Amino acid sequence: MQEFSTAIVGAGAAGLAAAISAKRRGTSCVVCERLPKIGKKILASGNGRCNLSNEDLSAGNYNEGSKGLVTSVFGKFGSSAIKDFFHGLGLELVSEDNRIFPATNQSSSVLKALELEIEKLEVPIELGFTVERIESGNKGFFVVSASGKRISCSSVVITGGGNSYPALGSDGSAYKLASSLGHTIVPPVPSAVPLMVKDPLCHLAQGQRIEAKVKAMISKEVVAQSCGDLMFTKYGFSGTAILDISRNVSIALNRQPSKSVYLEVDIVPFIGEDELASNIERAARDGRPHEDVLAGVLPLKISAALKWLISVGNPAIIAKKLKSMRFEVIGTRGWNEAEFTAGGVDALEVDPVTLGSKIKKGIYFAGEVLDVDGRRGGYNLAWAWASGFVAGTAVPR
Repeated sequence: MQEFSTAIVGAGAAGLAAAISAKRRGTSCVVCERLPKIGKKILASGNGRCNLSNEDLSAGNYNEGSKGLVTSVFGKFGSSAIKDFFHGLGLELVSEDNRIFPATNQSSSVLKALELEIEKLEVPIELGFTVERIESGNKGFFVVSASGKRISCSSVVITGGGNSYPALGSDGSAYKLASSLGHTIVPPVPSAVPLMVKDPLCHLAQGQRIEAKVKAMISKEVVAQSCGDLMFTKYGFSGTAILDISRNVSIALNRQPSKSVYLEVDIVPFIGEDELASNIERAARDGRPHEDVLAGVLPLKISAALKWLISVGNPAIIAKKLKSMRFEVIGTRGWNEAEFTAGGVDALEVDPVTLGSKIKKGIYFAGEVLDVDGRRGGYNLAWAWASGFVAGTAVPR
C-alpha cells in the first residue's frame, strides 16, 4: 500500500494545479485519475484553443451562492496570479476581449506545460484509478479504487469535476464521494447547454445560423438575455446566444419543473420594427411569393420556412412577430452537450480560506465539483486553476 501526505482525486485542471502547488510546498502527493490519460477536458476546452482565464474574475461573473467562496479564492490567486503561474511554466498568453488564451492557440500547449511541471516535481499519477470510496484510516484516510488498490494519506483533495462531458473524465462520481463524507449536494443541472424547443420552424430551418437577441422567460419574468449566434436544430436551438442564457432555464426546468419556461427571440435585431414593416410591405406590393418576402432580411432557408407568417398579410403584425418570436422550452440537451455543471458540493460547507471541508477535517474540494459555475469566457477554467492552487497550498505537509 502506498503512503502520501495528500491524495488528489482527478487529474483535470483543478487537480493538476493542486498537485503542483502542494508539491512546491514540499507536500508528498499523488494524483488519482480514472482515465488512461490526464487533462482530456483541458484539451477540449475553448474548441481546442483553451480559453484558460479572464482578465475580470469578479464574483459577479459566478452564481449567486458561490460569491463568498469565489471572492476569497480569487483574492489569493486571481487573474494576475493565474497568468504568472502559466508564464512560470513557460507558456505565453494573449488576451482577446478580456479572454485569455495560450499564444499558440492550442489547448495541447497548456496541458504540455502542466505535464512538464508535474514531471519536474516528480508527482506520481495513478492512471486508471477509479476512486470508489474514501475510508477513515490510521493516518487519516484510505483512498480505495474500484479494483481494491489502497492509498494511505492524511488529507484528500477532491477535484473530480461535475457531470458535463463524462467521456472526458467528469462523470459525477465526485459527488458520491462528497456525499458519503456528509456533504450536501446542490442538484447538478447542465449549464451552457443547447435547449429543446418543439416548433416546426426549428425543424425546417435546422442547420441555419443567424445573429439574434434572446430573452429567457420564466413565469413571465425575464431572467436572462443575450445577443449573439443562434443556430436552429432539429430539436430546438444552440449557439452562443442560447448557451449564455441556458443556466437559468436549465435550473427552472430541472429543479422547478412546474414553471413555465419560454424564449423570446428577436431574429432580426439589426433592423427596427417600423423599418422592417415597411420592407415587408414593399416586398409584398412588388408581388413577391410569400417564401421570398423576407429573402433580403433573413437567410433563404428561414425566409421560406416563415412563408406561413407572411400569409398573415399585415406587415406591422409580421414585423412585431419577427422581433419577438416565442418558443416554449421543453427541456435541455444532455450532459454530453453541456459545457458546464450548475450545482455540486454546497459552498457553505467549505472553508472559503482553505477550501477545506467544514464537515470532515482533512478533506478539501476544488474545481467544478463545488457549487461554483461562471459565465462562458474562461471563468470556469480560471476557477479550476485558482481553487486547485489554493487547496493544494492549504493541505498540511
